[in-house]
Amino acid sequence: MLGLRLSRTIATPPNDESFFASFSLTLPVAIRFLLHTKGTGGLKLLFLILAESALETMPASLQNEPAVRSLAKRRKKAPSRLILDSSLFPSLVRKLPMGEKRGRPDIIHISLLCALRTPLSMEGHLKVYVHTLDDKIIDIDPTVRLPRNYNRFIGLIEQLYEHSQVPPNSKPLLALKNMSLPALLREINPEKTILFCEEGVRVDLNDYMRNLSSLSRVVAMVGGFPHGSFSSQTESLADDKISIYDRPLEAWTVVSRVIYSYELAIFRKTE
Repeated sequence: MLGLRLSRTIATPPNDESFFASFSLTLPVAIRFLLHTKGTGGLKLLFLILAESALETMPASLQNEPAVRSLAKRRKKAPSRLILDSSLFPSLVRKLPMGEKRGRPDIIHISLLCALRTPLSMEGHLKVYVHTLDDKIIDIDPTVRLPRNYNRFIGLIEQLYEHSQVPPNSKPLLALKNMSLPALLREINPEKTILFCEEGVRVDLNDYMRNLSSLSRVVAMVGGFPHGSFSSQTESLADDKISIYDRPLEAWTVVSRVIYSYELAIFRKTE
């Protein structure tokens, strides 16, 4: 668990397009077109999926808990619209089914910040998705610039769950849809799918990525949860299950290492 100190007063972003405009930058139209999953036009793409992520709205079983209702009242929101955060309700989350894998939106926040402003992303070679434990997919526009402040990120995600996209009334920078992980992989149609896990085969990541540098569509799945293992269904989707260190690593550390190793592999090959 992280030693993050999270404020109990969570600010919700204003519901206007100017707020979201501050999180966006412009990439050439051609690059944005090539990032569509139906074709890469020869562009090498790494599809990063934060799989089985610990991100969800407040479960129905907790919505009448006094602590949850108190927070909802302070936030001026219905309990059902709050994002589950184990740092606020640790004892309640532990009692949930698979509680050890739930209620950690900070993992997704930090991992996305690590991924989206990398050279790989800014050069148009990275597409990121979040897959949640309850089979929802967040499709992230590669041009988005997420808020660095955790509380503002939570407000953004609450709005995403309410409206299914943000901003609500224009081209979405984040889009939420009901979709399973197998369905997402069918849509991406990768040449290689890799699962990063403690139980995987230990590899030298730079060498491993160098061997994939001739492929155009590679999926890297990293767990977006704090404890536990991937489901057997998720494991069955991978061509390779690999490990990059002898001890457990935080998700954002794996994300950073994977992206950097892929950058080295494809950028050196094209120099």
